[in-house]
Amino acid sequence: MRHIISILMENEAGALSRVAGLFSARGYNIESLTVAPTEDPSLSRMTLVTRGTDEIIEQITKQLNKLIDVVKLMDMTEGPHIEREMMLVKVNTGDDRREELKRNSDIFRGRIIDVTDKTYTIELTGAGDKLDAFLETLDPEVIIEVVRSGVSGIARGDRALKL
Repeated sequence: MRHIISILMENEAGALSRVAGLFSARGYNIESLTVAPTEDPSLSRMTLVTRGTDEIIEQITKQLNKLIDVVKLMDMTEGPHIEREMMLVKVNTGDDRREELKRNSDIFRGRIIDVTDKTYTIELTGAGDKLDAFLETLDPEVIIEVVRSGVSGIARGDRALKL
């Protein structure tokens, strides 16, 4: 099962390396990873996506909690949450594709943020399924490059990852 784990951690050199090392040492995979400072400059928030049984996820969270840099941890998938990902897609427009690509972009609420005589760069934000669906609408030969940010997530309602 897919899990989104959000971690509040000390904003110090090597913290990310220790988390990644924990995963690699135990043979666990990180599917997505985003890290950025919080409103408190001494803390960073790391959001990672991994897959595993409930027992494996429990083991991961216990091991993460043992790391010195980890201040607080939350498995977002245990309750209602919002998750978003950002994607940039550079596509080859050709003369006959411009309108179709613009229409597809509009349908998925994407924005064309760069235009050249041969390419569009399209920005999309949403759940990973939405971004995957957009890519499926495109002819693979049209796609020049795809860049994805990884998942960012926040709990809904009163739940919060805060000190």
